[in-house]
Amino acid sequence: MFPNRRPQMILLFAYIFNLIGFARGSPAAQEQQSLGDGQMFNDQKPLLPSNSFTNRTHALPAFVNALDVLQSSYFEVWQGNWPNGIDWTKAVIGTYLSSALLTISTSFDALSSQKDSENLVNKYFSHLIAAYFGQDAFALRQQAYDDMLWVVLGWLESVKFINEHSTNHYSSSSSPGGDWYAQDYIPAFAHRARIFWELASQGWDTSLCSGGMIWNPYLVPYKNAITNELYISASISMYLYFPGDKNTSPFGFAGPTELAGVDAPPGRSHDPKYLAAAIEAYRWLNNSNMTDAKGLYVDGYHISGWSREQPQNRSHNTRCDARNEMVYTYNQGVLLSGQRGLYEATGARSYLEDGHKLVADVISATGWDLKHNKAPPRTNTPAKWQGLGRSGVLEEACDAPGFCSQDSQTFKGIFFHHLTIFCSVLPDHLVLPDGIFVGKELADDSKLHVKLCNRYGRWIRHNAEAAMATKDAEGRFGMWWGAPSRSGENDFDSEAELPDHAVDYRNTGVPQKWKNSEKSVPRVVDEEVREQDRKVGARDLNDRGRGRTVETQSGGVAVLRALWELTDTR
Repeated sequence: MFPNRRPQMILLFAYIFNLIGFARGSPAAQEQQSLGDGQMFNDQKPLLPSNSFTNRTHALPAFVNALDVLQSSYFEVWQGNWPNGIDWTKAVIGTYLSSALLTISTSFDALSSQKDSENLVNKYFSHLIAAYFGQDAFALRQQAYDDMLWVVLGWLESVKFINEHSTNHYSSSSSPGGDWYAQDYIPAFAHRARIFWELASQGWDTSLCSGGMIWNPYLVPYKNAITNELYISASISMYLYFPGDKNTSPFGFAGPTELAGVDAPPGRSHDPKYLAAAIEAYRWLNNSNMTDAKGLYVDGYHISGWSREQPQNRSHNTRCDARNEMVYTYNQGVLLSGQRGLYEATGARSYLEDGHKLVADVISATGWDLKHNKAPPRTNTPAKWQGLGRSGVLEEACDAPGFCSQDSQTFKGIFFHHLTIFCSVLPDHLVLPDGIFVGKELADDSKLHVKLCNRYGRWIRHNAEAAMATKDAEGRFGMWWGAPSRSGENDFDSEAELPDHAVDYRNTGVPQKWKNSEKSVPRVVDEEVREQDRKVGARDLNDRGRGRTVETQSGGVAVLRALWELTDTR
């Protein structure tokens, strides 16, 4: 079963912030520091190993510390954003902030006092309000459809947090749903979610590939996994969590119902159109042949012979027939929240079954033995690429060579964020279109779901420990969680073995240059990265390339939240 949220011991709130300023000193001393900073709990006890959790209680302070570094080092209140991010990564990080607030809200018993805990919530909620006004919503409206859908998920996550916190901490007999002041922001957050869902839904296209979302309206048609997964997740989230919206801006007009004197708000809660969109998109994705032999979602499809520049030479082909075999971690994550939501909206167990198969395939592709629940044994030979990582640690193909782009630095956190949503405890009843559903079948589903999710705990812990091992003296997480502690150590194979026709355009190219070829397109390693490493003599492999960034820090927050929410670290 999922662990009780009450840990075995009460953590002193002040100690959490001692984590932030904990002196790390020399590299040798830094290596002795623990994930949970064991000295916080008892100064007479030796420090734990550098990347080890002995029990679940160590996860919460590590998570809060990572969140504090994210906000204190990378967020500017006066700008209302994370200046070093780009529009879509800022939207994702804002989503993490909302989910982090939800975790803090439900973990009050593990903190020192109601007053201090509430102060922490209000501190970070003020950052979330600033992020709403600091978000460049106008620019995002002009971008790709996946960029728009990240916005939808972000503000719906904020609505979920406000409702949950209000109910848990401000409910009374006169106000069973709570009356926390933050509810005043729900209409604004909901409005932005609706506007961006409506804009993004224009990307649904049936003229090519018999359906599916187009990635970018300004480039040649590309129907990729992430945009369709986001559309599924955003649509079902709109159905489940969108509270309605009476605000007609910025596209207000007097429609027939308004002219007739009928009150018809532009957006209503639990609108069946959102559920229908999610079901249709999921059906299309399932039938699109978008998974490889390992069960992982590849990047997407082009339509061969299609040309925007020379339409007169365009073939009449409308099939998705040129598949890019590149695999990224986030393509395996976003769908999980969609599958979870579709189950809650329909009661169909197949959505949960599909999700658990995907998680198992991801874990297997990191080299982890899920049957015996352990990492592969260490050998004297370099750890080999298993399709999505090595040695049981999730990894991007660009991690080891050190040329990950800003996009790719965000991906692993996205996977763990959506895994946390997928594996959270199922509700005790489902509100389906034809009524409320409770009964033995729901109880059986919940029991099976808990059993399967519990299997992932050790793997989550393994990845959290690997992520924590990348922290520098300022508490900043690196990108390559499986990196050796020093550059030059010969215990890894730096080159991921990519399949034929795998184009890593997130890091080394652009989609409009993608060509269908009988030969694999070689992955070009950024020579500037290699030259930079030679010049600085980088000892820390996570200092290469873009180094430690707001995106890599957010990944640390996401994996530590997953550890706290989903495991007891046994």
